[in-house]
Amino acid sequence: PGNCWAFKGHQGQVVIRLPARVYLTAITVQHIPKEASPSGTISSAPKDIAVFVSLLGSSAGALALWGDREEETLLGMFSYNIEKDPVQTFALKNMLLPRAFSQVKLIVKSNWGNPCYTCIYRVKVHGK
Repeated sequence: PGNCWAFKGHQGQVVIRLPARVYLTAITVQHIPKEASPSGTISSAPKDIAVFVSLLGSSAGALALWGDREEETLLGMFSYNIEKDPVQTFALKNMLLPRAFSQVKLIVKSNWGNPCYTCIYRVKVHGK
């Protein structure tokens, strides 16, 4: 507990550069279970999550280019459920974009009530 990627507030985002171009199929998000929390609550867990890819940012240096000018495509919106398993996998809708990507953007739109910070313990990107 506590060894997580924490960000201020209830909203945040991260762009993950993958080691190779990947045809994305799913994403896994992990948080600790309530039983492992010293306070007995996990209000810092993410709740509503969106996953995007950049249609223009497929070349080297794309992290620097990802911005307001970029065309993004939503691959899925999910709700992490703190009452279920702490490791949750969500299928992505990549069938409209039958191509591989070198990065993915994860946006946390809300958490489970912690006003100060949100924690994510692990993100896994699945694909071919």
